[in-house]
Amino acid sequence: MGVRRLITIPISHYCEKARWALDRAGLGYVEERHVQGVHRVVARRAGGGETVPVLVTDDVVLGESEAIVRYADEHLPAPARLFPEEPALCAHVEAVSRWLDAGLGPDGRRAMYAHMLGQRKLMLQVNCQGVPAWERRTMTGLWPLAVWLGKGALAIRPGTAERDERRVRDVFDAVAERLADGRPYLCGERFTAADLTFAALSAAVLVPPDYGVRLPQPEELPPALADIIRGLREHPAGRFALALVRDHRRAPAIAD
Repeated sequence: MGVRRLITIPISHYCEKARWALDRAGLGYVEERHVQGVHRVVARRAGGGETVPVLVTDDVVLGESEAIVRYADEHLPAPARLFPEEPALCAHVEAVSRWLDAGLGPDGRRAMYAHMLGQRKLMLQVNCQGVPAWERRTMTGLWPLAVWLGKGALAIRPGTAERDERRVRDVFDAVAERLADGRPYLCGERFTAADLTFAALSAAVLVPPDYGVRLPQPEELPPALADIIRGLREHPAGRFALALVRDHRRAPAIAD
């Protein structure tokens, strides 16, 4: 087999979802990191759509994070898979994962960008980790335009940060309620794609220390944003997500 290529925006939590699944399955790949905007061109040229992650293998091009998780699952024994073989349980895992993909993913991303786009120096440092030098220089030189385009693409307007933060908290409350019966994982007794999805996508608002790239920690962030992150980290669902990262992000699938 040739070298697998994983095309990403380095800070993207959907890309982290794909990285995590591939790492967990022990599948080698080369990550190709790009800044926002450029990623659309690269993704299309690779055979994907206009979003990342895109995984390119000898046999297939996958342009959705769930598809990449399923690809990784195919290389694992059934007991270790993130999508269980039992039809009813698998359908439940799918439903929870897609609920998180459609809600927490975009809401958390938009809330974080709304705060971070005003932090030019820090945002450039975090955003451009591992991208080609010309992309870093272009993003740096055209930062005001990049902010304007980013706000337009994400529909960030006055008041959207507060709205998205409420939506994120609603998801955290729903996750905490689900866990209140004592179950160890979102869908029962085993770690599944639902747990990986929640932990990866909540990274936008929890900035876990262990991630595919370095994320700024609360003490490095503006006080208002730091307070939001600390509050979510103390939420039962936030503690759950951070524990998932701690216990499963670097653990091989056989240990789950």
